[in-house]
Amino acid sequence: MTKTRVAALQMQGRLGDLNYNLDHIRELLDEAVHQKARVVAVPEFFTTPIVENPRLWAASLPTENPALDLLREYATDHNLLVGGSYLEHRGTGKSADVYNCYTLVQPDGTVSRHDKDLPTMIENAYYTGGSDHGLHDTAFGLVGTAVCWETIRTGTVHRLKGKIDFAMTGSHWWSPPFNWPVLRGFMDTMASMNADYMAEAPGQFARMLGVANIHAAHCGPLEGTIPMAPFGLPSPRYQGELMGEAQIIDHTGNRLARRHRQEGPGVITADLELTPGEPSLETPERFWIPELAWRFRFFWQQQNWCGRSLYQKARKQGWLQHQ
Repeated sequence: MTKTRVAALQMQGRLGDLNYNLDHIRELLDEAVHQKARVVAVPEFFTTPIVENPRLWAASLPTENPALDLLREYATDHNLLVGGSYLEHRGTGKSADVYNCYTLVQPDGTVSRHDKDLPTMIENAYYTGGSDHGLHDTAFGLVGTAVCWETIRTGTVHRLKGKIDFAMTGSHWWSPPFNWPVLRGFMDTMASMNADYMAEAPGQFARMLGVANIHAAHCGPLEGTIPMAPFGLPSPRYQGELMGEAQIIDHTGNRLARRHRQEGPGVITADLELTPGEPSLETPERFWIPELAWRFRFFWQQQNWCGRSLYQKARKQGWLQHQ
């Protein structure tokens, strides 16, 4: 079977700094092109990291925007299939909404989109969920897209299984806080579990679907606040990191390339058959793919609740603005 050179990017972004982040992605794309990749996965939220910070209500982009221009430039100039996600603003005034939009661009400039279905925790403060299937008919085959915690939910497997040739995914997966000494033991245990969940997610997702998975990621420090109650009060300081784990998995579930968070930003590549195989891991009959510990399920519910209240407030006040 013919193999295709693919790449996954691992970035280290700056909060709310669109120009810096796009220049950083450009450098990584140049490296992927230099390594002769034809399919390139860019991370989730490649225009800005996400944490509780009021600046991010003005960090979304209109449907035609510099991030899309960058993807389109590389797709058409270098004959690539390239995709990643950013906050996309649709509508006007107080009726506007923002989505976590995975944008996929083909070599001929064709653009298709997937909106992440359920925002994760504090992400709820900055966008609302979508309802599409994340299926893209491309020159390289049928592509399924999903981002971050979509890839650890069985519902995502059900919407893509048997329908795609390969997957393009990305994450912006953060750690528990490092700076809460009163909960040090609790958080250390949570951090260890969190690292395991992240490291295993791309491969589990690939094996349940029986397809290759090209997974891009973020790394580096992350600082902001964490809401403890609706509407952001109180919000203690958060200091943590983004978990890295750019990975390339083949359709049999073998991990061909990996970049740890400690390795910093960079590009991984591998030669893949972009054709489906057979699932090699059974999909469990529950909401989450891993058996998430109770502390993760608790923070999922609590942070979703807090984040949604902040989004509703921002929407009502007209704070959702695009750059």
